[in-house]
Amino acid sequence: MSTYLENNSIATGESQADPFSLLSLVAALESVTSAPSLEEIYAWLEKAEVSIEELQPYSGFKEGNYWRHRVCRNQFVEMLVLCWRPGQRTPIHDHNGSHGGVKVCQGMLWETTFYYDPVAGLEYKSAREHAAGSVTGSDVPDIHQLGNPDVSEQDLITLHVYAPPLGVLHTYKPGSAKIDLYTPDDIDS
Repeated sequence: MSTYLENNSIATGESQADPFSLLSLVAALESVTSAPSLEEIYAWLEKAEVSIEELQPYSGFKEGNYWRHRVCRNQFVEMLVLCWRPGQRTPIHDHNGSHGGVKVCQGMLWETTFYYDPVAGLEYKSAREHAAGSVTGSDVPDIHQLGNPDVSEQDLITLHVYAPPLGVLHTYKPGSAKIDLYTPDDIDS
């Protein structure tokens, strides 16, 4: 488990069984001295009970595309809040060397995973729904697409933790062997 969970629970008066607030999750991330494993990220997100009120400073929606809001970032890890209207989704992408976890805070997240074959190109693998409170994520070299389904008729808010922080991503198109580069939109910090 993380250094924060082991060393700081006594100093902060929190037990390891206490859920993380947004502030304690930020403290955990800011205390890391190396990139956390995907298992550590999952443990943090599963322990997190972040309210919509705590996310308010990082919440906001726009038409046309989901909105990314940075909560914290250092050389080892970053945390973002993504806000999605119905029908908004990411491009099909990998994280180009980063792994990450996602906690659904409000709404329903759709996740589609893919397999890349250098000859045949991108091929469908599976699809899943994630309800509020669930945690999902991706390792290196997973390829996926996340989104808020059109039929949800509600906004979606997700909390993302990546290690190391995201940079330029690889994007893919079904049935194509071509790989493009994608730099996510500027983040409202």
